Amino acid sequence: MTPKNQIEISNQTARRFLLDHQRLLKPRKKKGKKAVLEIFNHLKSIQFDTINVVGRNADLVLQSRVKDYIPKLLEELLYSDRKLFDGWDKQASIYRIEDRPFFEPFRKRMLNKPDKRYENVKAYIPEIKKRLEKEGPLSSLDFKGGKKIDWHWSETSVGRATLEFMWYTGQVGVHHRINTRRVFDLVEKLVPLDILNQEYPFKADGEYQEWHIHRRIGSKGIASLRSGEIWSGIVGVKAPERKRAINKLLEDRKIIEVLVENHDKEPLYIRAEDLETLKSASKSKLRAKSTSFIAPLDNLIWNRRLIKELFGFEYVWEVYKPKVKRKYGYYVLPVLFGDKFIARLDSKFDRKTQILTVNNWWWEDGISPDEEMHLSISNCFKEFMNYLGTENIKFEKTIKFRNKLLL
Repeated sequence: MTPKNQIEISNQTARRFLLDHQRLLKPRKKKGKKAVLEIFNHLKSIQFDTINVVGRNADLVLQSRVKDYIPKLLEELLYSDRKLFDGWDKQASIYRIEDRPFFEPFRKRMLNKPDKRYENVKAYIPEIKKRLEKEGPLSSLDFKGGKKIDWHWSETSVGRATLEFMWYTGQVGVHHRINTRRVFDLVEKLVPLDILNQEYPFKADGEYQEWHIHRRIGSKGIASLRSGEIWSGIVGVKAPERKRAINKLLEDRKIIEVLVENHDKEPLYIRAEDLETLKSASKSKLRAKSTSFIAPLDNLIWNRRLIKELFGFEYVWEVYKPKVKRKYGYYVLPVLFGDKFIARLDSKFDRKTQILTVNNWWWEDGISPDEEMHLSISNCFKEFMNYLGTENIKFEKTIKFRNKLLL
């Protein structure tokens, strides 16, 4: 007999719930900054990555969910409107600025971390603060020359290293970015004082861990405890703390255990407030199908093993593989149609020539393109070109649908 806080669902229900939760099941309709903020209110956090082949990860995540999305919307929300914050969650991430007080454990951990490199920069913090107060926002280019120090990736200027340490520990924030380069300013100039001075909301480590795990499940939709998606970036959750936190969340009925058919009876977890969405997914008929190009670090595919089990789609991000060992390509995007992954897209956007080049397209096994799919993919390419701000597209290989060209 299934316990009250445990439910059994079909594979199809799990897929559709996950996509609906991720705002990927239905055609894109909502537009503008309001729609972008709604995505962050719902998913809480989107991973930031500086690699830019057809846009950076956060922009790719948003273009697949927000109609007529352009990167300027996110840039303004981050660095002009200050509604979002460029910080740290699962990894380097973007989240709502009002959530910043909740991440105090990360900042404290970095401040107190026993790392010789960090100890070497602490003495320079007063000097950097004085420069920021006097000169305004500064970047790594403002610290060329001078003393060098061993840092994470290589030797760098002590000024740059100190700025990064101050960012980790919450003393500075990102004022804006110039391509991948961060320009920093004192955090009190960037974060509203009512948020900056807000009291840390948790009385004990366990309360924080429960909050963060619950939040992380919401960022994903349906989550496995065996995956790093749950634990990455959460302070102090070794095995005993993980078990205690999950049991407390179950006991308080803040999360629900889900068993999915053909999933080896490994329990998955959803938030209790998402139960109605899950019930709707079990009854809904998929009428209007849309196509989306999915980011390599999209919340949907944080747990690639789970995606393989639910969708039969195996995805490996090959960006760090040597070229000779890549099966598909450097920066390949999964292609979603309705509730199935149907293809993989290898493309690149040249910002100088303003040309989107489609290097390759691979159909998944068993996919038989029809007129509906043809039209949907064509529309998706047009939306993707609008997102990139170009009218120019070039195909290195001909992609056909029943003797029809893709566009």
